[in-house]
Amino acid sequence: MASPTQDRTASVTPEPQRIAGSDVGDMVSNAPSTAEATGPLPAAAVVSAIGETPAESVETIEALQTVETGGVAEEIAASRGAPTAARRNVIPAASSSPAIDKSKAAQGTFAALGIRNYRLFWLGQVVSVTGTFMQGTAQQWLVLTLSKNPLALGIVGALQFAPLLLLGPFVGIVVDRWPRRTLLVITQTSASILAVALWLLTVTHEVRLWHVFVLAALLGLVNALDMPTRQAFISEMVPTNYLLNAVSLNSVQFNVARILGPAVAGALIALLGVPTLFLLNAISFIAVIIGLLMMREAELVPIPRSASMDAHGLRRLRAIGDGARFIWNTPSVRVTFLLLTVVGTLGFNFNVSLPLEATGVLHAGPTVFGLLSSALGVGALVGALALARRGGAPTNRMLIGTTLAFGGLEAAIGLTHALPLVMLLIAATGCGMSMFSASANTRTQLSTPAEMRGRVMSVYSMIFMGSTPIGNLLVSVVASTGGVPLSFLVMGVPCVAAGLVAAWLWRAQPTPTRENVHQGVAQPHALAK
Repeated sequence: MASPTQDRTASVTPEPQRIAGSDVGDMVSNAPSTAEATGPLPAAAVVSAIGETPAESVETIEALQTVETGGVAEEIAASRGAPTAARRNVIPAASSSPAIDKSKAAQGTFAALGIRNYRLFWLGQVVSVTGTFMQGTAQQWLVLTLSKNPLALGIVGALQFAPLLLLGPFVGIVVDRWPRRTLLVITQTSASILAVALWLLTVTHEVRLWHVFVLAALLGLVNALDMPTRQAFISEMVPTNYLLNAVSLNSVQFNVARILGPAVAGALIALLGVPTLFLLNAISFIAVIIGLLMMREAELVPIPRSASMDAHGLRRLRAIGDGARFIWNTPSVRVTFLLLTVVGTLGFNFNVSLPLEATGVLHAGPTVFGLLSSALGVGALVGALALARRGGAPTNRMLIGTTLAFGGLEAAIGLTHALPLVMLLIAATGCGMSMFSASANTRTQLSTPAEMRGRVMSVYSMIFMGSTPIGNLLVSVVASTGGVPLSFLVMGVPCVAAGLVAAWLWRAQPTPTRENVHQGVAQPHALAK
């Protein structure tokens, strides 16, 4: 395993020299020329040059928008006795990429793709995730051929997502301690090896249902580390003001893959059989691994190292729970996680519900199953593109509205049996789904100190995806006993209820801004207890 990540530093600032407050504007106005030579001007360097106190430096950092959630990061660091950014005077390595104006929001639907590292990551993910969806479709069809019991699909889903639920709090500290790019290379390589194993079992006709169960559980262990790492790594590739655009574009590539993967898989299953799809998925991981290795490390956004990462004993154990305590102590994030819990547990069970809809309600084969999966992807793609074009921070109204729309449309699927109408409702559900998930993801990341983001996103993954096994089993049992239409009602109605509860909790609260999010966690002693 690689050695623990170190602060990326190129040099240390010279002895601080006091500059009058009126000179700050001149310094900012000259920043573009500095950025052309050495990359974006780091906040710590400005603070050191101005000679402000740590308390004063927070305002300067936020005004310049050069450090993610500067105020919160300073408070967390101070609560643990760690040196603040102003005291460390650390300058990130010089960047050879074009200077990015961090004082302006990202403009244009595909703005984040102008950043080289993110572009490499995004293109690799398009190929790899397409292969993953192809394998997912083939695996679901394989399970239905090995067992006619719908419960088998639920067991596979439970095994694949259970590690996220069980290991979420523990993997977060790994994500914050070790280089995230290295972790992603390891997880992507491991997933490729598991795909090869499934290909060998199926191509030799030796596959049994318990083989699928074991490989699903092993893939779940890989994903338990991979998912929070990928989520946190996005903010390492782009500046804060590009984050919503980058998260939305990440949803775009995910849904491009959701469209292409099942559609291609449905055709290839009929033409070449199931084993070929497992081999293609194994090969697809090469694209994302190459993209990760081609990145320029000097252009990654430096992530401050929390003092708790070097702690031992009880302090290390307390550090594991920092993510959960941060979520609880931040009102806007706490309600967002309420929505995540309900939607993630009950709403996001399409890996079970769509194949059952195709076979049990529409009485069709793999081609129609592929069409249903692609319809979900088309709707999700439209929603992700709309959100990427919108820009700005997610609002309370957006989170509530997308939750209500998603739940209502999903419940409506269970009330119809006509293929055209089912596809239309599934597409609309996908639109609400992608807009909600990207908005919730962005709010969580924007509200979280950079050095704690791995732990918070591990809780995010644990709740949003790790709770899926519970929903998979529940939906499978309902579908087996009460029918597939009833299972869609069980998935959708609770999401509507959660949206209404969130609306009531947020009735007197404004949409959180950078400042009032920080005020919501302005009790660093609460995190230190």
